[in-house]
Amino acid sequence: MVFIFGVNFPDSRLVARSLQTFYGIGPQLRAQIMAKTSIHSTAKIGSLSDRQTQELSAELSTMTLENDLRRQMRDNIKRLRDMGTYRGRRHAMALPVRGQRTRTQGVVWWAGANGE
Repeated sequence: MVFIFGVNFPDSRLVARSLQTFYGIGPQLRAQIMAKTSIHSTAKIGSLSDRQTQELSAELSTMTLENDLRRQMRDNIKRLRDMGTYRGRRHAMALPVRGQRTRTQGVVWWAGANGE
């Protein structure tokens, strides 16, 4: 088991797969992190040297991930709602925010929200 950024990972797990378990890291950011720390895309967690593990932990500690990112997103939406912007009102009403159609699409969501 390897301990990275507060999480234990089994030795047989791919580094690429392990990085994407963190909230806020997707395929592109994972590829950038692995390139920056010189880790091959098919490397397993157990094959990392101590230096690579430390570099990976240091790189992750500089980023906004997990609960901090969730809190930041929640605060941004709250700020929009408090200002009374159009986007904030749409968030408050649980409607699509980015201009999606609401006349015929989203009927399944509406039925599910009303318990029908």
